[in-house]
Amino acid sequence: MSNEIFGNKVSRFSAWKAGLAYKMCKRIFGEQKEGLDLVAVAKGGVYKDFKALTLVRRDDLEAQKDDDGTPLKVYEVNPKNALVIGTIRMGFGHWRIAIALASVAASMNVRAYILDYLSFSNTPIAKSIKFLEDLYNTFSRLSQRSKWFNNHIWEDITSRANATLDSAIQNREISRLFTAALEKLPKDIPLVAAHPWVGWSAMHCGMKKVISMVPDNLPLAFWLVQGSLHTVQSPSAYMGYRSLLKMERGKPITHCLPASQIVQTGHYVDYELLSSIKADCKARLDRAKRGEARRFLLTMGGAGAQAHKFGDIANYCKEYIRQKNCALLINMGDHEGRWLVLKELLEEGNIPYTLHTDWKKTKAFAKEAEKSPVTGVHIFLHKDFYAAVYCTNLLMHVCDFMVTKPSELSFYPIPKLFIQRVGRHEAWGAIRGSEIGDGTKEADDHIILHRLLTMIIEEDDLLQMQVQNILNNDKMGIYNGGYNVVKCALQ
Repeated sequence: MSNEIFGNKVSRFSAWKAGLAYKMCKRIFGEQKEGLDLVAVAKGGVYKDFKALTLVRRDDLEAQKDDDGTPLKVYEVNPKNALVIGTIRMGFGHWRIAIALASVAASMNVRAYILDYLSFSNTPIAKSIKFLEDLYNTFSRLSQRSKWFNNHIWEDITSRANATLDSAIQNREISRLFTAALEKLPKDIPLVAAHPWVGWSAMHCGMKKVISMVPDNLPLAFWLVQGSLHTVQSPSAYMGYRSLLKMERGKPITHCLPASQIVQTGHYVDYELLSSIKADCKARLDRAKRGEARRFLLTMGGAGAQAHKFGDIANYCKEYIRQKNCALLINMGDHEGRWLVLKELLEEGNIPYTLHTDWKKTKAFAKEAEKSPVTGVHIFLHKDFYAAVYCTNLLMHVCDFMVTKPSELSFYPIPKLFIQRVGRHEAWGAIRGSEIGDGTKEADDHIILHRLLTMIIEEDDLLQMQVQNILNNDKMGIYNGGYNVVKCALQ
């Protein structure tokens, strides 16, 4: 195994340690020897909304059926005016970024193919990812319940451990497990990777145009894929990744990331949200003038770590909700187990709620909320993964503030109240949002969070300020990152 990356060396011990995850998964699940023969089908919400085709195995007849069991037409992959958007569906963030790219590509009349490694069921590829995802989710949830574990272990793992160059070497090695997913794709079709495992496996396969989308503002070598073009969302991220800031592991860094391998694109935002910024901001101000209930969108992350936090918010806002000064729209994603935890907390506090589980009715609710007042507590829970993720995007249009950990949602054009991060790497999302004025600083203490909720519900000045900053940011093109990523891929 090479201990060199971007012209810099790490110790041979660090390089050896970086290969342990690859060796462990290979021993447990084996390795996909034969390349997957992939075809495309028009399937699911990602096709209905954005005409993006989903890549499935040619021999997987079940994957080639619609939701009602009807066999779908199969298409060959055509690289002309097209791109592949690769994700691993680990958590919601990588999938939301993939959706954003599919949305923008559709608006530019570019064919998008969605490639989800986790969808290749019963393969060592999917089994390895599911195993690693379950570990991550377990530790994320524990970090929200144990302050000691969060401060002394999880924050370190999600920042320092992922920051150094041996993290990139680890991803380079583990991605050898996934190369079979790409081996038979046309080598000249652009591939946009929403996760470095996709980017590295594309490089291993010799694909000619690989774009690595970097979501984090905190410079982490975890996101780097040697030989690909890295896109970042902010000037501070550009400086940090370009200089490989604080990515040393023992040996000093002597080479930077080449300028030809990085570009600042702006925030990765869906076309639907980008095109309605002015209308959505006007609606927020109009609701404030009419004295309607302040609408908060609470978003559960992919690891499902915020159930108790949401229960605390609902209990604190209980009287405001009863007086119709505040409404909570809580997207639980696909976390039925976490919903049962929140359900118990709501019932203990005698807080009534409405549960939404039908995707068509959820879309109808969002449409009706554009012109009608919203009151009470609304819970959204969907089994379909696309609906679980995209529900948040749909509800952004009709909410006044989004209450979220500073994850990939930090970069979206809606006023934001940031709650406690899940991992130190997310801290810089809140820093970015607070600096460009469309989000608060991170409220990591319940006393501060309660004070902010009171201020936002009872007064309008923070809402007005963030709305104006969103409009100013829009004029500067800060939210145009999705367009710029697609342009980079097609150049």
